[in-house]
Amino acid sequence: MASVLFDLDGTLADTAPDLWQTLVVLQQEQGLTPLPFEAVRNHVSHGSGAMVRLGFPGIDTTHFDALVARFLEIYAENLHVHSRLFDGMDRLLDDIEASGLSWGVVTNKPGWLTDPLLKSMGLYDRAATVISGDTTAERKPHPLPLLFACEQAGVSPEACVYVGDAERDIAAGRAAGMRTLIAAYGYIDPAQTPNTWGADDFVASPPEIFDKGVRPLLERWGQTPL
Repeated sequence: MASVLFDLDGTLADTAPDLWQTLVVLQQEQGLTPLPFEAVRNHVSHGSGAMVRLGFPGIDTTHFDALVARFLEIYAENLHVHSRLFDGMDRLLDDIEASGLSWGVVTNKPGWLTDPLLKSMGLYDRAATVISGDTTAERKPHPLPLLFACEQAGVSPEACVYVGDAERDIAAGRAAGMRTLIAAYGYIDPAQTPNTWGADDFVASPPEIFDKGVRPLLERWGQTPL
């Protein structure tokens, strides 16, 4: 059996609108003019700390920790307001399942945010595995979360493809021995150089994941693609 594993933010789901809105509320609480969505979207995959630094440049350590805590508090109350699957992802998941493959999520997002979000989106019970940033002793770019996902899904790493939109995703997937795809439609900021990450390929949209990720797995393991 083979499996397709996804990063969450910027790969499986478009969560940027809710994360941006969280930053808007936080900046307004602190008396600042909120940043526009376009200035925030491609920084979402870097985590809550990076979002706070973006919204509050030069913030000192004491205030930084307090603002991160408040950011997470606001976000936890608004996990699934505007977040949704990327266009074509729902059909891709259906096609993966119809082909006899499983799929799962491996994210650095903590479980207390990951699980309720996926449940609200109706995805949690469909996934063969959900690995969050606090599930294992290591986080991406370490391969341990991906290897643990394989154990839970009952597949070998070489029978998996991992799709992500950050360098740590590709590093983790390569170290785990998986085929790796860069979600070029995700949150990649201009300072990043994804062509140097060493991925097996790029996908411009979720439907391309089938041809560049799922189909090679099916052919490798002697199954007939849809």
